[in-house]
Amino acid sequence: MGATDVEDLTVDYTDEGQLVSKQLDKVILTKGAWSTIIFRYQDWDRRKEEYGPDKFSIRRYQKRNGEYQQKSKFNISSRDQAQKIVTALETWIKDDKT
Repeated sequence: MGATDVEDLTVDYTDEGQLVSKQLDKVILTKGAWSTIIFRYQDWDRRKEEYGPDKFSIRRYQKRNGEYQQKSKFNISSRDQAQKIVTALETWIKDDKT
């Protein structure tokens, strides 16, 4: 059963009783028929038997027939990549003269 409220959307995922994707935080960027959320999460490393480094994912959802369905996602695979995105956005916003 899918989520009917944007607040209930999560990247938590359990496989064979193990939480393999653990959500740490989320920020809802937009709400409505189309919603955008950025998630902070960790994946379970079966080899090391511990959660790995923080990862980030921006996901778009469309509400259809009362339930949210994921339509697209962009995974940010490392803190370094996340920092580069932040730096680029800050530069563009600061330089924007409009």
